[in-house]
Amino acid sequence: MNPKKIAITGGPGTGKTSIINCLLDKNYICYEEISRQVTLQARQDGIEQLFLTEPLLFSQKLLEGRREQYYKASKETTKVVFLDRGLPDVLAYMDFIGDDYPNHFIEACKTHSYDAVFILPPWEAIFKPDSERYENFEQSISIYQHLQETYSNFGYELNEVPFGTVEERVNFILQTLDL
Repeated sequence: MNPKKIAITGGPGTGKTSIINCLLDKNYICYEEISRQVTLQARQDGIEQLFLTEPLLFSQKLLEGRREQYYKASKETTKVVFLDRGLPDVLAYMDFIGDDYPNHFIEACKTHSYDAVFILPPWEAIFKPDSERYENFEQSISIYQHLQETYSNFGYELNEVPFGTVEERVNFILQTLDL
């Protein structure tokens, strides 16, 4: 069926997970953020902070996982699939930390396109650190800027989700997509 693939992105602590959970409650197919899974798996393998100790390996695992999600989403039998972050997020985060990445990272972003991208701006009132989140609020602002730049460089027109309740934010997304 090849449903529309919709990426929801933003810096850490901007409400992406709450929006994905609300969309799931409304019976939309959603693919959750995989960085937490990669982080937890690394901890089980004895690497406490893979993102900090081996950022390229961490990013490669994210790229592979997000590419897998992309292919799985393409096979869903529904009109639309929401993804918590897209492939360009990997590059934006690598740019944020100042690390280089191989050309195949760029090629993956060029060959796996999303039908729409929604970006959540930094929102200090809801930002909360947790055990898998390494960044503080100021870093979240910088990541947001890198996300904007990276997605724009790949030709995406970003739909900025306004502040509001989770329901209001979800309604904005659904109305923008005419769902």
